[in-house]
Amino acid sequence: MSKNNLVINREELAFTMSRVLDAPREKVWKAWTEPDQIPHWWGQRSSTTLVDKMDVRVGGEWRYIEKDSEGNEYAFNGVYKKIVPNEHLVYTSEFELMAGHISTETITFEETKDGKTKCTSRTTFESVEDLDGTIQSGMEEGAKETWDQLEELVTKA
Repeated sequence: MSKNNLVINREELAFTMSRVLDAPREKVWKAWTEPDQIPHWWGQRSSTTLVDKMDVRVGGEWRYIEKDSEGNEYAFNGVYKKIVPNEHLVYTSEFELMAGHISTETITFEETKDGKTKCTSRTTFESVEDLDGTIQSGMEEGAKETWDQLEELVTKA
């Protein structure tokens, strides 16, 4: 099992990842919700991320563009569905090269007794094909790399 504790539930068309971060919940929340924080952790290490849109409110849109070392651009977008500050975010997610395949992500931020934050991401899909396609795309390794960078960001003094 990876550091992200990936659990796949084919019956519910979902997977869940979680990690305990050695940082206060408010700091982890800001990393997810402040546009200037996203480029520091979102995406692969070998790429850069541009926040094109990030309107963190119910109905607000987000769009990130990841640019690889060869100059290729990959855009992702979605809409915020539910926001409870420092507790959870719910938003849709779509990889623009695979338009129409939309997942829903629920991110929860749970404060632990020792002042750390358990961050859990549950992603649900519209079909088993979308779930399987995402798993087979190498998403687990990409998510580990992204969350490693998130952990590095939030644990900085």
